[in-house]
Amino acid sequence: MKHVLPLLFLAGFHTALMGQIVTVLDQSGKQPLELVRVGSPGSGVSVLTDSLGQADISALRGIEKINFQLIGYQHAHYSFAALEQAGFVAYLSASDIELDQVVVSATRWRQNKREIPAKITSITPAEVALQNPQTAADLLGTSGEIFIQKSQQGGGSPMIRGFSANRLLYAVDGVRMNSAIFRSGNLQNVISLDPFALERAEVLFGPGSIIYGSDAIGAVMSFQTLQAQTSGADSLRLRGSAVARTASANQERTGHFDVQVGWKKWALLSSFTSTDYGDLRMGRYGPDDYLRPFFVQRQDGRDVVIANPDPLVQTPTGYGQINLMQKIRFQPNKDWDFQYGLHYSTTTDYDRYDRLLRLRNGLPRSAEWRYGPQVWRMNNLNITHLSATRWYDQMSLRLAEQFFEESRMDRDLNRPTRFVRIEKINAWSANLDFLKTAGKRHKFFYGAEVVLNQVASSGADENVETGDSAPGASRYPQADWSSYAAYLSYQYRLADQWLLQTGARYNQFLLQADFSRNLPFFPLPFEQTRLNKGALTGSLGVIFDPAENWTISVNGSTGFRAPNVDDIGKVFDSEPGAVVVPNANLQAEHAYNLEADIARVFGERLKVDLAVYYTLLDQALVRRDFQLNGQDSILYNGELSRVQAIQNAASATVYGLQAGLEIKLPAGFRFSSQFNYQKGEEVLDNGETSPLRHAAPWFGVSRLSYNTARLNLQMYAVYTGAMPFDQLPQESKASAFLFAADANGNPHSPAWYTFNFKALYQINAQFSVSGGVENITDRRYRPFSSGLAGAGRNVLLALRAQF
Repeated sequence: MKHVLPLLFLAGFHTALMGQIVTVLDQSGKQPLELVRVGSPGSGVSVLTDSLGQADISALRGIEKINFQLIGYQHAHYSFAALEQAGFVAYLSASDIELDQVVVSATRWRQNKREIPAKITSITPAEVALQNPQTAADLLGTSGEIFIQKSQQGGGSPMIRGFSANRLLYAVDGVRMNSAIFRSGNLQNVISLDPFALERAEVLFGPGSIIYGSDAIGAVMSFQTLQAQTSGADSLRLRGSAVARTASANQERTGHFDVQVGWKKWALLSSFTSTDYGDLRMGRYGPDDYLRPFFVQRQDGRDVVIANPDPLVQTPTGYGQINLMQKIRFQPNKDWDFQYGLHYSTTTDYDRYDRLLRLRNGLPRSAEWRYGPQVWRMNNLNITHLSATRWYDQMSLRLAEQFFEESRMDRDLNRPTRFVRIEKINAWSANLDFLKTAGKRHKFFYGAEVVLNQVASSGADENVETGDSAPGASRYPQADWSSYAAYLSYQYRLADQWLLQTGARYNQFLLQADFSRNLPFFPLPFEQTRLNKGALTGSLGVIFDPAENWTISVNGSTGFRAPNVDDIGKVFDSEPGAVVVPNANLQAEHAYNLEADIARVFGERLKVDLAVYYTLLDQALVRRDFQLNGQDSILYNGELSRVQAIQNAASATVYGLQAGLEIKLPAGFRFSSQFNYQKGEEVLDNGETSPLRHAAPWFGVSRLSYNTARLNLQMYAVYTGAMPFDQLPQESKASAFLFAADANGNPHSPAWYTFNFKALYQINAQFSVSGGVENITDRRYRPFSSGLAGAGRNVLLALRAQF
């Protein structure tokens, strides 16, 4: 086995040499560059590099001037002989500062970012390699433009422009990940994605309902996973990588490898990642309210409250996770491309840490509160046809099957009954997308979508003393949720400097729910319910480019969220003494958004960008007091609880700005900063207003970087403002245990900051080492609305090998 890696490396090198495969790398970070156009005008040959930065240039043999071009990089020229002498490796240097960038999230097709009248942020593999995010949620947080909330270590719920959870949409390889039970509270589903298996991540800010449908209100988070790449020649191409990583704050132990095998028409890619996290240690200096002075253990058949020997350790928060991915690709010719992908992720059980912080009569309220394994599986087939037909130039058909499983287990202190709730969702989707260009001025994006979800929910009441188990109430009804939609988006180039984009989508959504299994447990006034509603959304945007170094856009758009099974049918305890019950009389909530964006480069060394926005959420689906059969309280899990339900009972507004600054300094230094301010407000039942629950305080990140051919260094600060008691949302005030106490004893969220250092050293073409120290000053902080305190001083180290 010890001889396998050298042999694989030699085989890959030999086949690349024999097939004249050129590899294009970034000059500073030595990362592969995709979509580099390689060609020579005189030869009529032009090819693009793949995700490994590779392309077959056999047809350019003997050419004296081969051009290499990529948006955001300086053009380079090599002769074939020079490339051969360099081992068929070419380097491109990044332009000083660029406005151009290729993105895919806006329409599912590759576009220049300057053709989209909305703000988009991209996270590249080079940034991931330097930052070493532990989860996909942490990866999003590295952008400095997304606030991450955590209720437990096995979590991470993005908060974007005042919205979170099921008002944000996740897309993986263009496939909708949101299921019919995505809830309005905080979500941890994003951790199912493997950061090591991602080619890039993009965030499209603002409503994206025209392309993505329901839930795309605050933003669309689009994740593109690694693609299998054919060799494009008769020879075999073999590539792969392996990573080992550790971190001190939670004793992380991570191992990853991926292998790609490519033939002329076929390609395979396999990826595997295993991670184990221990309990997370918080910082030494900060509010004592965040300390963990005790925890509960089951000993000799009794619940025992144990003094924590180290109150800085958040016990219990450790868990483990495994991610698998398998890709198969078939390209019979230049017009057709068939790609199949299998994704699988599962976790161990992990504790809902914030629920374990709740007290009752001075003692922990819960003896246990944890999630069972979170399982996600996706099979997807993507068929692409590139041909200039009457109706389209490019066509893509995406067929996907997904399976989700999650469960909750909770038991109160010194009580024998453990309540177990298990949910399983089967989801199917089909997306048919077309792109048609008519002349130089007209471009059409259009398509259709079908989504089907089946929800199976069960409950059990287990006696931990006797081992007996009895049927219990389920969290959800047995339900089917479906969505049918068609859309059209149109771009019109009015002039060289002006671009108009408009579009519309019609969506019909249906829901059927059967509550009969829960009738023995709750006095529901109905056994079944049906929902059949429609939603129409649209957008209109204008882009003005006064010059090559300046772009301005204004965009008006609408978004919607259709009621799902979580809204209509769930039964759960939202807070101590309150229970949420089903409500069948719901309709979609709608968002109306207006934003303006401006970006300008000054002298090729200074870039400034600013986005301002205002969003109105109408008929908002919110939790409000309710009556069930005329009763305002019912027994739930043995406790008399106030009845609540999700209702179209509010309107909300959010406004804010996102600002960015980038300065290229002499001698390889660069400074950048991102700042985000958002303010949200919702109308309560009594007509009063309250701050919006998911509108985070202002936050940002500032970085000073230094890059050479082999070394990348970065010193940066992450910071966020305070949320005083009088600005806390009403729901947050009811969860005082999540916050620190101010001078008057009221809950509030203090401001905080961390100083951090990261480094990456490229030893040679095959090996690199990266690491750093996070939270150097060991601050103790808890991000707004989180139950988990952030990591204290954290030393991390990662070794990467590529062959």
